[in-house]
Amino acid sequence: MVERVDVRGKRMIVTGATPGSLGFETALTLASWGASVVVTTRSNTDAAVDALRTRLGDDDSQGSIDGHPMDLSDRSSVERFARWYRETHSDRLDVLVNNAGIHLDLLSQWKEPHLSDDGFEIQWRVNYLGTAQLTHLLLPPLKQTSEATGDARIVNVVSKLHFKGSNDQLFERTKPYDSWTAYGHSKLALVHMTLELQRRFAASSHLQAYCLHPGSVFTNVADRGLVGTGIVEAVRKALSPVEAFILKTPKEGAQTQIYCATHPGLRGGLYYDECEPSEPSEDTQDANTSARLWSETEAWLGSE
Repeated sequence: MVERVDVRGKRMIVTGATPGSLGFETALTLASWGASVVVTTRSNTDAAVDALRTRLGDDDSQGSIDGHPMDLSDRSSVERFARWYRETHSDRLDVLVNNAGIHLDLLSQWKEPHLSDDGFEIQWRVNYLGTAQLTHLLLPPLKQTSEATGDARIVNVVSKLHFKGSNDQLFERTKPYDSWTAYGHSKLALVHMTLELQRRFAASSHLQAYCLHPGSVFTNVADRGLVGTGIVEAVRKALSPVEAFILKTPKEGAQTQIYCATHPGLRGGLYYDECEPSEPSEDTQDANTSARLWSETEAWLGSE
């Protein structure tokens, strides 16, 4: 487990903090170390907050937990959350942990992409576009905090599966559709976003950006990815004790994002694995692709 860091007085956001998730364990640790933490879930946010507060206890030396619903596939939901945060938690934001994400169709049964309400492939919409929208909306308090304190951070939870993505398909998807490749594209885009954030803001405002692979973790992500698969879903539930024994626990899997969110003086603009810098895919080294993706994302964010 990573070494405890004093984060008292800091304000942090952790997205995707349902019980049993990486986000839940991340938020719990950060609050136990003294931070004021805001969590998001798509639904049942009050229950998640209550569970976190119960685990946190009543120790006055610890921080606090608050929460608000947010659906990354819904532009207005992301806007409402960002507005709520700035209205209720001031213009201070020390750390944004972009943990929320989905990995659907784990058996690659979809022959065509499932689309969000606004017409995007669902994993691209949630994992990348929704996260990019939230990050852009929260850049003002992040930059203000980093300029005032010298340290504010954006932590993007990606995956080794970003190696399945390719730059030439970030802007024009090719067929046939494959959900695992689509997931890889969404995570590749998040690595590009991380590197572009670092290039744009680290020198001028001290805002640091990190991305990371959490490892193979036993969480509820696979439950949603196997919904509707019948016997496979039933077998997975039956074998879940074995899976839980083999894979990392959510607490173990959360360690690298906790490290990136808190470790003093940690170098930004890198991809971390097991709390150490690691080599991302070769495609991530193309700065022109990062810049193009940033520009096209800004255009989408500015559209109605």
